[in-house]
Amino acid sequence: MNNKLILSLICYLTISHCRAQHVVWPPESIRDLTAAWEGDRTPDGRPQVSDQLLERLKTLTVEEVWSSLRSRGFENQFENFASTFQNGWQILHPDQVMTGRVVTAQFTPLRKDFDEYVQRQAEREGTKTPVTNYAPILKLLDGDVYVADSYGKMVEGTLIGDNLGNAIYKAGKRGVVFNGSVRDVEGLSQIEGFNAWIRGSDPSAIKQMMIASVNAPIRIGRVTVLPGDVVLAKKTGVAFIPPHLVREIVIAGEFTALRDDFNVYCMKNNKYEYVNEAFVVDPDVFEKDFQEWLQQHPDLPMTKDELSEFLKAREAKRAARKASQNR
Repeated sequence: MNNKLILSLICYLTISHCRAQHVVWPPESIRDLTAAWEGDRTPDGRPQVSDQLLERLKTLTVEEVWSSLRSRGFENQFENFASTFQNGWQILHPDQVMTGRVVTAQFTPLRKDFDEYVQRQAEREGTKTPVTNYAPILKLLDGDVYVADSYGKMVEGTLIGDNLGNAIYKAGKRGVVFNGSVRDVEGLSQIEGFNAWIRGSDPSAIKQMMIASVNAPIRIGRVTVLPGDVVLAKKTGVAFIPPHLVREIVIAGEFTALRDDFNVYCMKNNKYEYVNEAFVVDPDVFEKDFQEWLQQHPDLPMTKDELSEFLKAREAKRAARKASQNR
């Protein structure tokens, strides 16, 4: 076989591979999709936000996260399924906060020819077949949350029962966020540590559904969710945070909480006159007093280096605003 023929064959195979629709997105595609992330990654290519940041994120309010995301140009990162046309979230344990790294799955109504293609493609990719609602669970690692769009199907749309719930918790030590339903809620609620944000439940088994992709972009209500996003799930709804923004959003939220603590301290100690929901004090004096209070604060939620870095960036923004106002 001559070199030209070999080269032509390689080009043909490469183009054919690139055109193939992956069932499970490969690591290189996920890396390209999440190129803004510069840290560690899981073997499947997803950004690996640290467990420490996941824990710190739990203390933030949804409002703090939402406002930080909006200020950075991410307008559509919160969902609570609260509208005239949609049911609200049903939460297995409403008073428990869940954070984690996202594994995504897209389900669609069963179409025989598409499903046959998915099964063939999955076999080529080495995915365990037949590809079913168990396929995403195979990808879960410790700290992962299984997030699936099953288009809100309730009857015969139940993605998991308590058996798969146990498998999910064993793998990820977290839970699920489903735009869809589950079965055996009583059994799921007895899995210690497991939690679920779902559209509802039904006793029926899953039927006439298929999986279209794993670890590809999906839609949860008004949010586009990417594999490796970090989810903050609370009883008011769920926020999906791009991984490269998690650290700065956590620190900004922690700083806001410190600022609120200082405001309470000032009111309790009558440090300044308080009129019309505002302190009567020169902003520069207030800022100086706040900085001094921070230095004496015994329990900072962030490291001193993180606080120093944040304050420098904040001061630079304040100086830029002042300069623009004085022009």
